[in-house]
Amino acid sequence: MNSSKVFICEAIRTPIGKLGGIFKSLSPLDLAVPLIQHITQKNPKIAVHLDELIVGQGYGTAEAANIGKALALDSGLPDHVCGYSVDRRCASGLQAIIDATMMIQTGKANLIIAGGAESLSQAPFYSTSIRWGGFGDLQLKDSLKYGRVFANGQKNPIQGGMLETAENLRREYNITREAQDKWAYLSHQKASKAIAAGKFKNEILPLKVKGKIIDTDEHPRADTTLEQLAALKPVLFKNDPESTVTAGNSSGQNDAAAFCLIASEQMVAELNLKPLAEIVDWSIAGVPSAMMGIGPVPAIQKVLDSTGLSLDDIDRIEINEAFAAQLLACTQALNFSPIEFEKLNVHGSGISLGHPIGATGARIMTTLINELQSSKLDYGLISMCIGGGQGMAVVIKNIHH
Repeated sequence: MNSSKVFICEAIRTPIGKLGGIFKSLSPLDLAVPLIQHITQKNPKIAVHLDELIVGQGYGTAEAANIGKALALDSGLPDHVCGYSVDRRCASGLQAIIDATMMIQTGKANLIIAGGAESLSQAPFYSTSIRWGGFGDLQLKDSLKYGRVFANGQKNPIQGGMLETAENLRREYNITREAQDKWAYLSHQKASKAIAAGKFKNEILPLKVKGKIIDTDEHPRADTTLEQLAALKPVLFKNDPESTVTAGNSSGQNDAAAFCLIASEQMVAELNLKPLAEIVDWSIAGVPSAMMGIGPVPAIQKVLDSTGLSLDDIDRIEINEAFAAQLLACTQALNFSPIEFEKLNVHGSGISLGHPIGATGARIMTTLINELQSSKLDYGLISMCIGGGQGMAVVIKNIHH
């Protein structure tokens, strides 16, 4: 990477809503505008010097055809602020942050807001034939379903969606149903404990919905039990009697937004910004599409090799829980020790907190920065699997104050 340093100076997110839950009436723009205004109103010079707004999104609509620029305009930013959207499926929000990093390192920008916004509750149903008639046979397609079936391309659809790839890993790594349910249970316990202890208070911007202030993630279930998880039927049971992946040991479908303010050293000094973390390095890796959940493994190995760090040097590890089977396959392939498990997803992840696709990477970044700051730790690692057969990893370093 370029030797110039890049810093994250703000990291903020909304609470995370369930599919059809507290935020079902809010569009991605509705979720994101308050965050952008929160960041820019902290220092009036930010909007003046802001170069770009980069937004990760997996299920956009024509009502915000380029949500990056639409968000800049709806947030009241000056006309000189440009914007664009990014889709690297589950890692879209993280890719937005890395795009910002590269733009700053190449000298094309000094100050960028990057993150993601997603409303799976408002993901559209669509038709590719209605424009040309055929109304009698009109069939609307669910973008949530088809986005997963065709994440591996038109020529090699996965009828079971991403769940099928998790089952593939379950078979490959001999991961039991009991192990998956236990991980899911622990994830909910960790997230619920973090909420009760106020761990997310500094990273969440409360939103007002229909007169009610929403300041807490909706998805975690403090009262879930191993017995309840064990009683759930596997989603693909009809086609695969040995299947083990259930709604309970899979990530949620959610609504949320999360954004970071990314700045160069020059801009930090000029605007007297307070850096929270430095982006040390990042990596992307490709894996077989039918085993997409193993993507974090080569991505983590690549970024550790390039930085000269080891997992021993990392104080907090985040691997997004797309599925418990996928998460456990990654830890097995990486030969996780008990110490590394203690550092992994300490406040829960996709299974408990939820997975608002385009926003998740930025949400994890926000949570990780908050954790490093509050616990006075040094290095954090984020990694995510990506539909289509990819993995992404980013290493950050806490800026102690």
